Amino acid sequence: MKKILITGGAGFIGSHVVRLFVNKYADAHIYNLDALTYAGNLENLRDIEGKSNYTFVKGDITDAAFINELFQKEQFDGVIHLAAESHVDRSISDPMAFVVTNVIGTVNLLNAARTIWKCNKDSEFPAGKKFYHVSTDEVYGSLGEEGFFLETTPYEPQSPYSASKASSDHFVRAYYNTYNLPVVLTNCSNNYGANQFPEKLIPLFINNIRNNKSLPVYGDGKYTRDWLWVEDHARAIDVVYHTGVLGETYNIGGFNEWQNINLIKLLIKIVDQKLGRAEGESEKLITYVKDRPGHDQRYAIDATKIKNELGWEPSVTFEQGLDKTIDWYLANGEWLNSVTSGDYQKYYANQYAH
Repeated sequence: MKKILITGGAGFIGSHVVRLFVNKYADAHIYNLDALTYAGNLENLRDIEGKSNYTFVKGDITDAAFINELFQKEQFDGVIHLAAESHVDRSISDPMAFVVTNVIGTVNLLNAARTIWKCNKDSEFPAGKKFYHVSTDEVYGSLGEEGFFLETTPYEPQSPYSASKASSDHFVRAYYNTYNLPVVLTNCSNNYGANQFPEKLIPLFINNIRNNKSLPVYGDGKYTRDWLWVEDHARAIDVVYHTGVLGETYNIGGFNEWQNINLIKLLIKIVDQKLGRAEGESEKLITYVKDRPGHDQRYAIDATKIKNELGWEPSVTFEQGLDKTIDWYLANGEWLNSVTSGDYQKYYANQYAH
């Protein structure tokens, strides 16, 4: 039975990947490694926690000794690396946390995989092994009104978060070139869907509309992002892990650009309707707040390569995915309430108080 380690598997994207792999591949044992920081939540995986091919491991990728011991013990055949500090605002207030987790943590995993797979420049790529590194479109920087990020777009990170992810990407490619470590990489656009920690725009605004709280909009609200339903991202990860070419990078996007303010007004329209309110009633909650430093104007992914070479494309329209997402959050108010208590409240007050 093949052993696949998924890091950050209790987080938003990771939990969807873990669930997909556990349910789809009965002939593989899936290990979920997560430190259970504020964004990791085992409630996300209650439906599969009893499966015979699933094991949860609590641990931190920044602990090299722990990681080495785990790899030696379990002898993983594959790694899907999602664990990361991922919120731009938090990276501005605490950049070192992002350096430690995203850069050092990634190198710890690379070293451990290289050791058990006995990779070096004079050896062949080890058969049946793969290290899959999940990254972000933010490493490419900011686009103007036209154009798209390609896999060949030069890196130009603008925030501590994107700089830390860019660095980790470079290390992954360096291990491929220096040690013949079998790697693949993907850079993905903004994800949305169930179980996302409500520091991110869509769950934050659904929750605030639900509770009649202000809707903080950075700057003029005209920042543009490409949005992808998280379950489609999990499907893409499955495809790349199993059929992606070693050493290659694939961009994953939703072909779906929205300015923040237009997305917010769409959310208001749908949530108000589902809550039985007058159309647009919650627009009065929109509050423009001071822009954050290093705010990229526009991200847009060209996902032609993964579509043409591996046959993946989004399975739902944005309207379909958003409707499913809103229904989930409105039906899971208890989940939202539990994750928005304590330290999150302090963070929220500090971030948006003014």
